[in-house]
Amino acid sequence: MLVIMAKAPRPGAVKTRLTASLSPTAVTDFYRCLLDDTLSLARSLKLTGVEVAIMCPETDVNELVQLAGTQLANNEASVVAQKGEGLAAGLTSVFAHFALDHQKPDHQDPDHQDPDHQDPDHQRGDRQRDAHQRRIIAFNSDSPHLPRSVLEDAFETLAVNDVVVGPTHDGGYYLVGAKASHPTLFAGDGMGTNSALERLLSRAQALELSVGFADTFYDIDVVDDLTRLAAELRLAPSRAPRTARWLKEWER
Repeated sequence: MLVIMAKAPRPGAVKTRLTASLSPTAVTDFYRCLLDDTLSLARSLKLTGVEVAIMCPETDVNELVQLAGTQLANNEASVVAQKGEGLAAGLTSVFAHFALDHQKPDHQDPDHQDPDHQDPDHQRGDRQRDAHQRRIIAFNSDSPHLPRSVLEDAFETLAVNDVVVGPTHDGGYYLVGAKASHPTLFAGDGMGTNSALERLLSRAQALELSVGFADTFYDIDVVDDLTRLAAELRLAPSRAPRTARWLKEWER
């Protein structure tokens, strides 16, 4: 399962740090391009059985359904409302909503057997359940510059870890994945700050979760990021065609 964390492109709600350099209308137009190309990127993965969804605030569902209309009509994506407000609540909702009910209970039931004392058939069943755990990855809606291979490799990394994280250069992360819901993994403050990654890894360690890493990339937050992205897309505009066209106009 590949989930895009998104918002409706409304002035003052998306890419707010860019408003220091761009008009509110330009920012929302740019975000529409980013989201459209990110959705196309998600749908381009060559992995078998990977479904695509958008997770967003409840108030944004209808607008995002319209923006993703073609993909939704072809059952290539779905839009799901998060529970609660903010990015931490959104990420918690992703794994609560999409994870299969295979987590170990906090307490053992009377019929539970220690793995070392289970019969071979029972142990084999446990291994089969582990093998079929649903791998769920959430990533930013402003990520059309990611190579498809980064997302595909993240799914492979998650197959052998409890959690996968894609760090950003500024101390945050653009991607996080897990195979089960861990409600406290995103608890507390620090989302969107330069300590977000550190806090996430600390909570994962406290939960005794193994962590693997995707490649480090940059966010699209400030005008310098636009300049960097424009330079990349001049060389390969097909990676994110709508974003490349917008940036070409912006540079004139």
